[in-house]
Amino acid sequence: MVERIAVNSSPLILLTEVGFLNFLQLVSEEVVVPTAVVTEIQQYGEIVRAIAQTDWLVVTEIPPAPEPIESRNLGAGESAVLAWGYFNPGREVILDDLAARRCAINLGIPVRGTVSLVIIAKQRGEIPAARPVLEGMRDCGLYLSDRLFYQTLTLVGE
Repeated sequence: MVERIAVNSSPLILLTEVGFLNFLQLVSEEVVVPTAVVTEIQQYGEIVRAIAQTDWLVVTEIPPAPEPIESRNLGAGESAVLAWGYFNPGREVILDDLAARRCAINLGIPVRGTVSLVIIAKQRGEIPAARPVLEGMRDCGLYLSDRLFYQTLTLVGE
């Protein structure tokens, strides 16, 4: 288990919408939520309340993103999560945005997406099946190609 991770808006939104916010704790006991991410999700009142009521989600002010991140013109949340990863070498970030994930890889920041949390949950027996969770996240707006959807199901034996 990783000491601390940072998470962006879309994983928080998706996991809360499908009722599995606790999947974040499968990879870390404490999860950093940059204030920029909280600002981005203000319209999702239930998620902001969940963050406020969950002691392992720690809202943190992050220093401004360094030039290699800022030059990518990503969203404020993605930039803050990447800046946290940049300033905390070896620490993992959870991002779904492809451009942000590519930036993390280019900067050597360990990165995973929300789908990987579903895989871990299924492999550890936290959920009986991944398919309904993945379908629920798709219904909530996660772009997941059919190819990746079925590759994920194959990976977890479904």
